[in-house]
Amino acid sequence: MAQTIHEYIIEFLEYCEIDRNLSPSTIKMYHYYLGVFSQWLNNQKLQTLKPQELNLDQIRKYRLYLSRYINPTKGPLKKNTQSYFMVTIRAFLRHLGRLGIKTVSAEQIELGKTRDRSIKFLTQEQLERLLLAPKVNEIRGLRNKAILEMLFSTGLRVSELVKLNKDNINLINREFGVMGKGGKVRVVFLSTRATSHIQKYLRERKDNYKPLFIRHSGKINPTVEDEKMRLTVRSIERFIDRYAKMVGIPMRIGPHTLRHSFATDLLRSGADLRSVQELLGHSNIATTQIYTHVTNPQLKKTHEQFHSGNKNKV
Repeated sequence: MAQTIHEYIIEFLEYCEIDRNLSPSTIKMYHYYLGVFSQWLNNQKLQTLKPQELNLDQIRKYRLYLSRYINPTKGPLKKNTQSYFMVTIRAFLRHLGRLGIKTVSAEQIELGKTRDRSIKFLTQEQLERLLLAPKVNEIRGLRNKAILEMLFSTGLRVSELVKLNKDNINLINREFGVMGKGGKVRVVFLSTRATSHIQKYLRERKDNYKPLFIRHSGKINPTVEDEKMRLTVRSIERFIDRYAKMVGIPMRIGPHTLRHSFATDLLRSGADLRSVQELLGHSNIATTQIYTHVTNPQLKKTHEQFHSGNKNKV
């Protein structure tokens, strides 16, 4: 008996976890997006639909549903969010194709046009104010200062940073390897300033916990397991938001803003896009090209300097 789409979705998520080794966060999002699609099929009395029975008209109706959906608290779905739903369905259909199952081709599903992605990054003056915000006369301030400097120095994703252990990083060579999205390994580099602040923080630590950054609320209990002491992503998001408000940064920022500021800083100083792609761990150069706010002015300068039509000749 042929399996239903819902049953194949479960198999696809297991395939992503075991065979493709995708990150838990990616699998979680796939689970959510495909869960919404599965629920929509149920609402349409199509809960027993087989992949072979799926057609483009049903996909079109689902896209209309996403376009017209209004969340009671958040309002309509953004165009980018609607695209994420369809990108996930395309990935699912490609998986079915690899299994030799005849269904709608992923290439037949067009993605709606979305606005160019905009990014938040800090000016040099805003960045300096943020980096000076932590009070380094106590252990939590030293830790937060080290984290801010490290995020700006390496361009790490905050999820990558919180996983680090003390023995993962080389403070002498000021470089270390990190595993990013999709199990992709890259080398990142510490600035001398970031290295100095990490060393200061670690010198003040009076514990043997493995994580590079731990929580410091209350007294340290040596019987608590290492992982329970590891600092969380949410904790970092909270203190960055607090510091930003404290120093008067007029927008909501988070750890990823420092990653954007890292890339912006390199490009402004003359780094090429390919190198920045490697440092950020982007699989595709197109992802790195969101930083056109930096590269476009540089391209204009290059054109003005070297194009013969800009010379004072007839």
